[in-house]
Amino acid sequence: MVLIVGSITQAVVQRTFWPLVGVALILACCVLALYASRVGKFVVWGRLLDGLNLRGSENIVDLGCGRGALLISAAQRVPAGRAVGVDLWRADQSGNSPDATMRNAAAAGVTDRVELHTGNLLELPLADESFDVVVSNVAMHNLKAQKDRDRAIDEAARVLRPGGRLLIADLGGTRQYQQRLRHLGMLDVSRRNLGWRLWWSGPWLSTHLVSARKPS
Repeated sequence: MVLIVGSITQAVVQRTFWPLVGVALILACCVLALYASRVGKFVVWGRLLDGLNLRGSENIVDLGCGRGALLISAAQRVPAGRAVGVDLWRADQSGNSPDATMRNAAAAGVTDRVELHTGNLLELPLADESFDVVVSNVAMHNLKAQKDRDRAIDEAARVLRPGGRLLIADLGGTRQYQQRLRHLGMLDVSRRNLGWRLWWSGPWLSTHLVSARKPS
């Protein structure tokens, strides 16, 4: 805000429009980040989940579920299934807590099929091959060490049932996720940019999706 005010003041004093170009760029970045957070992630993940052609009885786990945006969207699509969220309830989200997530689930009317676990992505408190779908949105990049990110991918694959599908969206590390999944023998491993709806300020901070399927 100080930078914006300073730029506008400079433009007025010097009678030049160039500082206003910088203001416009800053505002555009803010708008894109706000859109991604408030709208874009819902639109994109809604399409991704719909693209799975779910029966409605699947068990889905969201790794690093935070306040539950993706978790709730998944729960809405499995009325006869289960949506499980795992998080340490900290990292880069303010107000991040199980209570906040369950309040959001209650507001969406899906508490009957939502379950939360406090756990580390490196050692998931979940049974082997217990989920039909594993999802994660912009969470694994919080693991800074390469070996930790590999281990998180190993854990995601461990809890996935044979024939199950995995969708991991993140801001960085996605080529590593792709490589690790291939190393684990996963099928149909792919990586793609999710587009402008998930630009967290601009194309330089875009979200990529890594998807795979576990052999039957």
